[in-house]
Amino acid sequence: MKITNVETLLLHVPVTNMRVADARHQLTNWGVVGAIIHTDAGLQGYGYTGTHAHLGTDRLIRDCIRHAFAPLLTGEDPRDVRRLWEKLYHEPSIRWVGRAGITQMALSAIDIALWDLKAKAAEMPLWKLLGGDENKRLEAYNTDGGWINWTVQQLIESAEAEVKEGFRGLKLKVGHPEFFTDLERIEAVRKAIPPGVKLSVDANGRWDLPTAVRFGRRLRDFDVFWFEEPIWFDDVRGHAALARAIETPIAIGEQLYSIDAFAQFLEAGAVHYVQPDATRLGGITPWLQVADLAAAHRLPVVPHAGAMIQVHLQLGLAHPACGLLEYIPWLRVCFDEPAVVKGGFFEVPQQPGAGTTIKPERIARFGID
Repeated sequence: MKITNVETLLLHVPVTNMRVADARHQLTNWGVVGAIIHTDAGLQGYGYTGTHAHLGTDRLIRDCIRHAFAPLLTGEDPRDVRRLWEKLYHEPSIRWVGRAGITQMALSAIDIALWDLKAKAAEMPLWKLLGGDENKRLEAYNTDGGWINWTVQQLIESAEAEVKEGFRGLKLKVGHPEFFTDLERIEAVRKAIPPGVKLSVDANGRWDLPTAVRFGRRLRDFDVFWFEEPIWFDDVRGHAALARAIETPIAIGEQLYSIDAFAQFLEAGAVHYVQPDATRLGGITPWLQVADLAAAHRLPVVPHAGAMIQVHLQLGLAHPACGLLEYIPWLRVCFDEPAVVKGGFFEVPQQPGAGTTIKPERIARFGID
């Protein structure tokens, strides 16, 4: 089997509730920038990364796929995924202009598409190809009801509805200029849900270390499961200091672009829940390495849902360090086999591939350019 063509795609898909916000961002659409890899066997592999639906940056990622990576793939066997990852990552002209950000996100889309092809060629879902257990139960926690632009009443109503649906974990966005506002919102939601429901918070890197320490020491009062991205994403020493200063575990990883970055956090004792994102990290190939590294440190892996579930559902089912996965349903309408949660747990997908095949009619509807 040989690669004949690499097609690019760019979608803008509306988020739920018209507009959502965290401490740093406001969104009305989620951007999907990706690749469809065609082969002479008639199989296609789909891979993508997630963005904030900004045409300028979306097009930069798309052009990186189209002009930098695609020419290196023509004529290659797509099943040689790890060899091709090494070839693309170490291409001097690409490595010269970036080992993170745009180039790494473009590589993510390519690598995911290659794994999708590999699993389709083997006629099995990716989780099974990677040695996963079909009887594994992967618990879901819902982030799509805790946005920072929502009122307290909206948060309470959403939390109550999610618990009624069977979710055993929820996450709230925090990061107001005065963190006492966030504490009041956390307290209101904690009182509205059963004590056994996991309640996490996410500051999206908004605060400095002193503020995070003051805020973090109050989280024990509300049995907060983890404190996610409390301070600037690359501040290893700051996260390590915070981990020593508060009782609530720290979660981080969605903004880290390499296994080296994760290694620094792990060695410093600066993270407790490891959150690699295959759509930013360079794809599934390095994601598996990060997950193995976290497991070697006896730490749980909770994939970030930047891929809006599909890729990380497969990986979460496959890797023994994963038992929990974020649920954000924005892209469900796009896929042939969208992720399904019942009774608080993800159903196990059965179709061959990585679960990333996008319906042609959705490409037509949401496609840009």
